[in-house]
Amino acid sequence: MRSSNPVFSRRGFSRDTGYAGFNAPPQAGAAANPYAGANPYAQGGNPYADATNPYAQGQPATQAPPQYTPQTRPMTMDDVVARTGMTLGTVIAGATVGWIFLTQSLGFAIGAGLVAMVLALVQSFKRKPSPALILGYAALEGLFLGALSGYLNGLPNMNGAPMQAVLGTMAVFVAMLVAYKTRIVRVTARFTRFVMIAAMGFVLLSLVNVLFMVFAGGEGLGFRSGGLGIVFGIVGVVLGALFLALDFKQVEDGIAYGAPREESWLAAFGLTLTLVWIYMEMLRLISILRGD
Repeated sequence: MRSSNPVFSRRGFSRDTGYAGFNAPPQAGAAANPYAGANPYAQGGNPYADATNPYAQGQPATQAPPQYTPQTRPMTMDDVVARTGMTLGTVIAGATVGWIFLTQSLGFAIGAGLVAMVLALVQSFKRKPSPALILGYAALEGLFLGALSGYLNGLPNMNGAPMQAVLGTMAVFVAMLVAYKTRIVRVTARFTRFVMIAAMGFVLLSLVNVLFMVFAGGEGLGFRSGGLGIVFGIVGVVLGALFLALDFKQVEDGIAYGAPREESWLAAFGLTLTLVWIYMEMLRLISILRGD
């Protein structure tokens, strides 16, 4: 199963790992564990059960058992939570700086946002996660979001809108997490295909709208204003929520199959990208509803 999140589509999380539960073994008929060759703990066997270990043979001990050092410890939920907290904390710190110092320097903030986009693309195409790239993206994205939010907050009809967008993003995250954990939302292959097709359609329409705005002027196709803009904004928020479900599933499968600990950085990166998406769509929707 592949996530619509571009981060999870690059390495371990993109592999067809079935639909195992938290810390549960693969179900019958599921694809082979993609981490079995790289992580000895993912195989479920005894790493000491070899010919050189007298304790594994039932023989009398003639020498101390050899020391065994695994390549890496398997990823746990604590790892994902810790890395996600670090990444989101960096976004918040950057946003605070952008809100205080860059509200009147949107040109610099937009530049930071573009560099953040480049770092995100570089990380998405790397074979291994780079904490420096991920945290660099988080810091620059935070600068952009903070400056943009501070600027919008100063407009007559937008005072308090950024805080509403933050609260809305948190509400979407909690609601989707509860829906996923209680299995109200089940991530299946059909669900994944639907979300990916819907996301591609959404992005394509957004790009066409931008092109019309650039070359024809005005509001383009009207996807960002009026009643149609409200519908389009709601669709964007719903898609972000569905992305979260896909992200939760990929993290769950990674833990179940004993993904290496470093993969938790990819999980944090992917979740951060999705939350930024939801915040931006929420902020855009609020601005339309307020008539700004």
